[in-house]
Amino acid sequence: MNETTNPARQRPAGGGPRLAGTVVCALLLALGNVVTGYVAFLAYAVGPAGTWDTEGLAHAKYAAGLGLALALVTALLSWVFVKAEWVGRGWFAAPAVLAVAVLLRLTLLAPSL
Repeated sequence: MNETTNPARQRPAGGGPRLAGTVVCALLLALGNVVTGYVAFLAYAVGPAGTWDTEGLAHAKYAAGLGLALALVTALLSWVFVKAEWVGRGWFAAPAVLAVAVLLRLTLLAPSL
């Protein structure tokens, strides 16, 4: 079927609701990426003060785990908003980069005593 004649696939001529939805989604994703980035930064900033500091080691792991969960939530939100065509595919980049960063902190760059 020709997509130009299908009324269900046609977008309205005005950009009012679409523009407002795009702005809200972009702000929500930006906030999610900033919070995830801050938690990822904390995962790298926190570390054991010495061989006796097991709490610092645990806090780094908790922060990295929380950062990974937040990156997953932000990526899922990005997927929903891209699927609804409110934002572009470029919004997948930030959660992917942050997820890789916290995965590296949990595995290869994990602090040790």
